[in-house]
Amino acid sequence: MTRPLIVDAHQDLAWNAQSFGRDITQPLAERRQRERGSPVVERNGDTLLGWDCYQDGRVALVFATLYAAPVRFQVADWEKLVYRDARGAERLYRGQLDYYERLCDEHADKFRLVKDSQALDEVVAAWEGLTEGQEAAVGLVLLMEGAEAIRDLGELEEWWQRGLRLIGPAWAGNRFCGGTHEPGPLTDDGRALLDAMAAIGFALDVSHMDPPAALEAADRYEGLICATHANAKTLLKGSESNRHLTDELIAALLERDAVIGAVPYNLFLYPDWRKGARSELCSLDMVVDHIDYICQMAGDARHAGLGSDFDGGFGLQSVPPELDNLADLQKLGPLLAARGYSEEDIAAILGGNWLRSLRQFLPTA
Repeated sequence: MTRPLIVDAHQDLAWNAQSFGRDITQPLAERRQRERGSPVVERNGDTLLGWDCYQDGRVALVFATLYAAPVRFQVADWEKLVYRDARGAERLYRGQLDYYERLCDEHADKFRLVKDSQALDEVVAAWEGLTEGQEAAVGLVLLMEGAEAIRDLGELEEWWQRGLRLIGPAWAGNRFCGGTHEPGPLTDDGRALLDAMAAIGFALDVSHMDPPAALEAADRYEGLICATHANAKTLLKGSESNRHLTDELIAALLERDAVIGAVPYNLFLYPDWRKGARSELCSLDMVVDHIDYICQMAGDARHAGLGSDFDGGFGLQSVPPELDNLADLQKLGPLLAARGYSEEDIAAILGGNWLRSLRQFLPTA
């Protein structure tokens, strides 16, 4: 049986390139060898990503982020991608957009920006037509994580024209709504942002929004809605974090036909896990628990997906021990099959659901 295509709905590629000088076009072994003994491993762990991993794992499409943190979350001097205000955020995010454009221009055989349904279909067709020994370019759909770079709503059209297709209004709390670690409702500025996003055609990512704000957004947003990388709070006993999805929010997302990407990060699987602890405290089966939870709530396998967040502030040391790199996400297939999921269901969860979702809102060429 041909292994299904994987769509990973969250990778901070530009942040890694600009923070650590990481070159995503290099193979995994070369990247790890280059970083061995360097501060990069201490700061972000051994990388889980390499060009060969996309090919080996049939990872055909990635939601690639524009991401930087507010300066109040800076914990070390080496963290340079932080901003003090909207102007600073805009400068950093435009720089990351430039990075993706250069990456796809200089390595067109490896990466391609996906701005419309025609490009999506061509990327998928190339992967589906591969024969042994061949490679295909990975499609990149651009996602803004935290919308503070949008200083004026009139700028949204320019972001759209340059290829941005999904926006998560908050990472931490901001003028639009509460976010991770900083609760708060959807504000008037947030409501205006949502209305302007919907008018242009952006998809809304609620992953980091405070649940009450996300609930209101799910009720009022007229465009496509999703959670690219978030796990179910009910399965995380003892967690007080507002980063995870409540049952009420999951139900609201399912009502909107949203896809929800499971995150294979130990802290999002076992709330008492801490950096430096044994990865064996977690398992890949725990990731399947979160996927299965969404499927059971939905009554089908059409709303679960993957959003790895790999290398997004953590690396090899912070994921279940069954995972050595991105390609190992294919190991989820047999685990899902063991729980009774069909080949069709597994293909949908690993990538098909995100592809269906993208086809619902991407413009025609």
